[in-house]
Amino acid sequence: MRKFPFLMLLLVAVSFSAFAQNKDAVVGKWLNPSGEGQIEIYKKGDKFYGKLAWIKEPNINGKPKLDVKNPDEKLQKRALLNLEILKNFVYDDGKWTDGTIYDPKSGKTYSCNMSLKSNDVLNIRGYVGISLLGRSETFRRVK
Repeated sequence: MRKFPFLMLLLVAVSFSAFAQNKDAVVGKWLNPSGEGQIEIYKKGDKFYGKLAWIKEPNINGKPKLDVKNPDEKLQKRALLNLEILKNFVYDDGKWTDGTIYDPKSGKTYSCNMSLKSNDVLNIRGYVGISLLGRSETFRRVK
């Protein structure tokens, strides 16, 4: 009978550590479906962000590719490499929600949610308005 409180305490401790690991499971580098780029997802405070950490062709004519499609002229001169394209995601019940994704190919920013299909497969859904009106892509973890 003395083992019961110890086992309960151990079970609670394991549950909390599993939850903490699950929350940060999205952190790391992810390859996009076309293989043209990698997004590095990281945590700042309680929110998750992602930057374009690698692109297949980072330069044009020996100069870095720039964010030329951005509607803000002041931002069109920034390099695509290391550009933060995922912003402000919060972890909620096994998903990362309420964030945004910037598409440098179109210059548009969309609402976005992310979820893990497995430890190495990430589903990213960008949308306008409601999640039903959007597009999903599957990213693979870089090992």
